[in-house]
Amino acid sequence: MKRLISILALLIAAISGVAQEKFTGRITDSITSAPIVGATITLSPGKIITSSDETGSFFFKLVSGKKYSVVISAIGYDSRALTVSDFGSMINIVLNEKMSQLSEVVITPDVKNPNKFISETDIRFRGVSNSQEVLRLVPGLFISQHQGGGKAEQIFLRGFDNDHGRDIALYSDGMPINLVSHAHGQGYADSHFIIPETIDRTSYEKGVYNAEKGDLAVSGAVDYHTADVIDKSQFKVEVGQFDTYRIFGIVDLLGKKNSINENSWYAASEYRYSNSYFENPQHFKRFNFFSKLRNKLGEKNYLSISSSYLNSDWKASGQIPENAVNSGALDYFGAVDPNEGGATSRANLNIQLLSKTAGEDRIKNQLYYTYYKFDLHSNFSLFLTDTLNGDEIRQRESRNLVGYNGSYRHQGSIGSLKTTIEAGINFRLDATHNTQMEHTVNRYTTLGILKLGDITESSYSAYFAQTFHFSPKITMRAGVRYDRFFFLYKNKLSSDSTFEGVGAYRSKDRIISPKVNFYYTINDRSQIYLFLGKGFNSNDTRSVVASKGLPTLPAAYGIDLGTVLKPMRNFLLNAVLWYSYLQQEYVYGGDGGTIDFSGRSRRLGIDISARYQPISALYFDVDVNFANGRSLDSAPGENYIPLAPIWSSSGGMTCVLKSGLNGSVRFRYLSDRPADETYSLIARGYFINDLVLNYTKKRYEVGLTINNLLGVRWKESQFQEETRLRGGPIDNGITFTPGTKFSALLHLSYFFR
Repeated sequence: MKRLISILALLIAAISGVAQEKFTGRITDSITSAPIVGATITLSPGKIITSSDETGSFFFKLVSGKKYSVVISAIGYDSRALTVSDFGSMINIVLNEKMSQLSEVVITPDVKNPNKFISETDIRFRGVSNSQEVLRLVPGLFISQHQGGGKAEQIFLRGFDNDHGRDIALYSDGMPINLVSHAHGQGYADSHFIIPETIDRTSYEKGVYNAEKGDLAVSGAVDYHTADVIDKSQFKVEVGQFDTYRIFGIVDLLGKKNSINENSWYAASEYRYSNSYFENPQHFKRFNFFSKLRNKLGEKNYLSISSSYLNSDWKASGQIPENAVNSGALDYFGAVDPNEGGATSRANLNIQLLSKTAGEDRIKNQLYYTYYKFDLHSNFSLFLTDTLNGDEIRQRESRNLVGYNGSYRHQGSIGSLKTTIEAGINFRLDATHNTQMEHTVNRYTTLGILKLGDITESSYSAYFAQTFHFSPKITMRAGVRYDRFFFLYKNKLSSDSTFEGVGAYRSKDRIISPKVNFYYTINDRSQIYLFLGKGFNSNDTRSVVASKGLPTLPAAYGIDLGTVLKPMRNFLLNAVLWYSYLQQEYVYGGDGGTIDFSGRSRRLGIDISARYQPISALYFDVDVNFANGRSLDSAPGENYIPLAPIWSSSGGMTCVLKSGLNGSVRFRYLSDRPADETYSLIARGYFINDLVLNYTKKRYEVGLTINNLLGVRWKESQFQEETRLRGGPIDNGITFTPGTKFSALLHLSYFFR
């Protein structure tokens, strides 16, 4: 017995190491008292590095009696150096804002997302000037709008035509933006309920390598984080060409005294109107509202409640045949069916409770609810099928979405081995009422119902990931995710040939997704990483229940080999070689009410992002992306992936002067790409420039934004489509939506506290 006790004592001593005490700190902004997330804290001696969490907190376990010092740095803040002399109690460290510097970026071994270093600098330097820039913050991500400003953008990333969100997961403060089994298309992600000025930071990941991210996160995932606290209230007016107007306001409802006590509440709202640059006036109207309340409950609990509302309606010129424009039958900015357009609304409630234990473990609970309505009028084939009335369709649905996310994070050690454990559970329920598609004329006259039913899709999942810091240079993060889906479709239309009559159709499926990430941090200026993982994309409930035993959660596999480098203190580079393989895709074509069972595919490519700041007032950014995608079950020459981007690039120069003058000039380039499987039809590329100029003072800002600075005629979206003009022959060719003309927008902002 004595020998056993001795062995246990030795084991405990080996695990615990020498006597340790805890040094804890919390980093906040000097103006707003808001926590600074992602600040870098370097402990000496030993040069041990960690980062601040969502509450601005960090901690180290230190050997009693030794002398330590820490250096705290964050982009956009003055650095601070402290001597550690107080163990056990939390020290509040306040940082003062300053002009952002690339030299402040420190490449750390504890960051699981190598894109963090780029995203931190971009949001600080570039900001967000409009709702489309929200998505363009992601390097290599391109968007196109082809049905008026109220419809979700088509998204391209890493060789994927993600449609409106089929292969990319989007979140706002952890709440999913994507809507599964949508009337228009799987994963439909309309992010227009986000007011750009409320975004504090954005985080994005490419590929399938994070166990926390599940459904749809194939080409990548993006999470927009709204500000917890605002430093000032603002009122803005914008006026531009083509009858474009916007009024925006954001107001601090509690004031600075409450923010010092870590209680904050603000509200923001905007109204937009535009007729746009088409011959057919758009009459686009959108109203947004957002409010966020954050309270500190005791010493270790933080409650956040946010709500948002979007209401939008518009008309659209739609897609027009390229051959008809070339022949002179249609104007480049013309329309065939002036009744295209739609209306949509979305109301969200998002409640989050973040708790810290005495041991600094983090527990997060989130509950969200969405009520959504959608009504879209489109005409893709014009008069192809119905030569008298036209082929206009109406897609609509109403939806209730409710979900829960829970997560736990623990930082600890096994002997001298530092580890981090992350675990979580998710639940989501989507329930639609009367998801339908109709053949219509003049918008509201119904000629026939093509699809009609109720969809109920639910899922629950669990994930676990553990990070091992084997040394200051070598880190491994391994994780696994389990997802279980339940699909129910109640068909209400006896004439729907996809199903065997009216009734309920059910299916269920599950998938396990392992992931492992390796990091080798050479020093604070260079890191190499290797990611391997499996993910998946759920499919529309209507295709799942009709698949008759075929796999309904096809797997996606990926590999990334990349590096983050700072060869100079003011130059940052991220380069990665990547490969992805998709097992299968079953896509419900909402526009035609059809189910397409496509086969395997593979994509490979390279992403390069560079950031350079030669002097404090100048910031250059450039992203270059290449992707090669092919279908694996088709013959050579017939295996191109339609609309998949090949070469793309974006970048610009931003200048910020102490006098208040600031601005940027930017470019976007997308190369030619195949519009069909044989590359016999080409979706033409484009190169366009945008300009932003501002004069910013403490109380006001005057600005000018110019889109398409050089007045290039370009095509924003392109598709292969069979069409027919009234009384004309069938045309199997390119249909397109023209990109914006040269357009100028003036704005005036007034700041107050």
